[in-house]
Amino acid sequence: MTNKSFNVHQGFTFSKHVPEEISNFERVFDVFRDLLIHTSGDLEEAFEWLDMLDREYNIFDDEYTREDFEEDLKKRGYIKAEDPEDGNSGTGEGKNVLTAKLEAALREYALDQIFGKLQKSGIGNHRTSKTGIGDERDGEHRNFQYGDDLSAVNMTESLKNAQINNGISDLRMTEDDLIVEETKHKAQMSTVLMIDISHSMILYGEDRITPAKKVAMALVELIKRKYPKDSIDIIVFGNEAWPIKIKDLPYLQVGPYHTNTVAGLELAMDILRRKRNTNKQIFMITDGKPSCLKLPNGEYYMNSVGLDERIVSECLHKAAQARKLKIPITTFMIAQDPYLRKFVEIFTAQNKGKAFLTGLSGLGQMIFEDYEKNRIKRI
Repeated sequence: MTNKSFNVHQGFTFSKHVPEEISNFERVFDVFRDLLIHTSGDLEEAFEWLDMLDREYNIFDDEYTREDFEEDLKKRGYIKAEDPEDGNSGTGEGKNVLTAKLEAALREYALDQIFGKLQKSGIGNHRTSKTGIGDERDGEHRNFQYGDDLSAVNMTESLKNAQINNGISDLRMTEDDLIVEETKHKAQMSTVLMIDISHSMILYGEDRITPAKKVAMALVELIKRKYPKDSIDIIVFGNEAWPIKIKDLPYLQVGPYHTNTVAGLELAMDILRRKRNTNKQIFMITDGKPSCLKLPNGEYYMNSVGLDERIVSECLHKAAQARKLKIPITTFMIAQDPYLRKFVEIFTAQNKGKAFLTGLSGLGQMIFEDYEKNRIKRI
């Protein structure tokens, strides 16, 4: 493999590729971050997996030991001694827990894995195809029209027009000389990401919660870097639905739950009602059918066999309600069962949203692309 550069006078110049040097810590840290996501932030279990991999692939040696790596984690502020009063949500029983710095590093790692290394762009950065009075100039010019904001007048172009139209000896500027710059609106987006944490997310020997968790962390980090004026809320749903904090994402686990999609949609819409942004959307990651409802008396109505007509009817009602609120729902269904696909099609038609029937490998890219498309609409 060679590096290649171009010289105007000499053409292409080839040189031998020199691999980028990586420290022992960074080499192990890449593996360790992935293990932490898989173990839901359990340090003890992650270290056990690391020891197992070391026996198989000789990750450590006399020059850099497992103890050296653990000490480096402490020195760099990634782990610290457990303090029961700080409310850390780690699940390990060891003396060390994850710090906020490591939680952020896990989000960055997920972003790099799924979306690639993205450079931070300007604040907002949600452009629409509509021109008019906006907040970002795009370099296009047109003649002044009654009602245009005077701050959009390009004085250089207007003076040039005045010189051409009236001459230098009789320099004066009229309304006909004024030139304004076109601007484009930058819309903000409010997103609620719903994650299914029912027991089926780990059934049949397939870990579906870890990819969903990675995507959530990557999407959060993407928005924080590239669209800092946007908002994202994360909610999880099983028998009930509840919001979780961004810092709790690495520790997310499934439970012995059914799938109360209705509760998740209710909470998502309640959150978005309080947002003032024009653009609102719900992303829902699920692998199973809705199988649970909470009745007015507080009891749960559950049915895991097939598609229950009562539960499906409530889901469709919520989809229609979201449509009236102009909140599109994009469903990422991690399942291929024909009857579930049919339900998703009906649900999507009721909301006039979108649905992706996807495996786990392409989930992150699909969500990223859909977010990029949705952010330029509905202003």
